Amino acid sequence: MKILVVDDHALVREGLAQVLLGLDENEATLVLQAANCAEAFALARGHADLDLVLLDYHLPDMNGLTAMEILAERHPELPVVILSGSANPSIMQQALNKGAAGFITKSSLSHELLQTLRQILNGEVFKPGRFTPVSNRRFSNSNRPEAAPVLTERQKIILDLLFDGKTNPEISELMNLSLDTVKFHISNIFRIFSVKTRMHLVQEARRWGYERSPPSMV
Repeated sequence: MKILVVDDHALVREGLAQVLLGLDENEATLVLQAANCAEAFALARGHADLDLVLLDYHLPDMNGLTAMEILAERHPELPVVILSGSANPSIMQQALNKGAAGFITKSSLSHELLQTLRQILNGEVFKPGRFTPVSNRRFSNSNRPEAAPVLTERQKIILDLLFDGKTNPEISELMNLSLDTVKFHISNIFRIFSVKTRMHLVQEARRWGYERSPPSMV
């Protein structure tokens, strides 16, 4: 998981970086930091595997909404969340209308922020008080195949366990498979859905209609 935090206040960036380390307990989170839009654009250009951008609304060199539009044009698959010191309804609506994946106030508690970001990464748009499903928004993977991915029965079972948040060792024990075999199957599932993280796998699988199915025996 790789996230870019854009804010002109170092303490805010550092604080968010520490909180974001708890985003996914099954996967390490790398947080990149930018103090302005110029730095943000350069980092986004140099890190094509970014998963998410947290972008401050008030920045010294450019309005956050303008910066978001530039990021959307250059990186259409990349979800951008606007951060603001206040829940101004007008600004919030402008951000969402321009394609923001979410609008989050800096007064949010840490656990609320993490839960919000998990749901955004799972394909929803957030504004204070409501989540809205957005299965066809711009941050879908541009390399996604035209036809729905086809999985073997074993891969479907593993996908079910990934939906449940099971770790590789837990899947290995539940399916009576070696850890290397589990890693092999998960790697193939990632490749089939053209994703790099478990969060994005769940997001893409649900977009193709895959849901948690009744337990099956291997």
